[in-house]
Amino acid sequence: MDYKIIFSDVDGTLLNSEHRMQEGTLKAIKSLKEKNIAFVIVTARGPSGIYPIFKRYNIVCPMVCYSGALIIDEDGQIVYSKGICKNSAIRIIDYIESENMDCTWNVYSMNSWIVNDKKDSRVIEEENIVEAEASEGKVEELPNGTDIGKILCMCNNNEIDEIEKKLKAKFPSLSIVKSSDTLLEIMERGVNKGAGIKVLCEKWKIDIEKTIAFGDNFNDVDMLDTVGLPFLMGNAPKELIERYNNITDNNDEEGIYKALSKIELI
Repeated sequence: MDYKIIFSDVDGTLLNSEHRMQEGTLKAIKSLKEKNIAFVIVTARGPSGIYPIFKRYNIVCPMVCYSGALIIDEDGQIVYSKGICKNSAIRIIDYIESENMDCTWNVYSMNSWIVNDKKDSRVIEEENIVEAEASEGKVEELPNGTDIGKILCMCNNNEIDEIEKKLKAKFPSLSIVKSSDTLLEIMERGVNKGAGIKVLCEKWKIDIEKTIAFGDNFNDVDMLDTVGLPFLMGNAPKELIERYNNITDNNDEEGIYKALSKIELI
């Protein structure tokens, strides 16, 4: 198969457990570029969480952010945006707070990251991981017409399944999915990584069968089920490993590099 484009999740996939890209992975990305095969980041992160990666490794590529709600091309231009409206975001936050859910909420819009408690240890940890800084505030302070890429709930891992269940029951039209055992992503109706990939392939006139994707968690399922050749990382939850045939090595063992080498793409 003459593959034209590679899509990759970031945390748990492109980056290792120390949140760094390994030598083989970087080598693979540069090799793909030399062969005119596009490499696209597909992530729940916002742009501000990706720019430090670009700077550290001296690379630039298109990115599908907020799990498909925002697509930005290699030149930094917005290709696509489908966010939650301000009023809907207010209703979601009000519900989370009224139910006293064991989580802290985060609201993302383009490069803006608003939290309800900047001193929360979970927010501090996330700031260190993505190398971006949150601002304490309220959704009401955002300008009218703001496109909110996602709302992120940082949850107690013992409570996240119940929180997910409640939010899905209350807001059935929204896209709600776990990205880890403590993180719950909330996006607009129809927004997911697979839908974002379809938008980009349609705009670039790329046959979806000529695409490859790498992911490691539940919010990657739509992406993996969309592309022509999906690879699940070895560090994925057992439930997903039992579901997919193509399991590559984990994110600490150059899973992306090894998979692309195995199919002789690099």
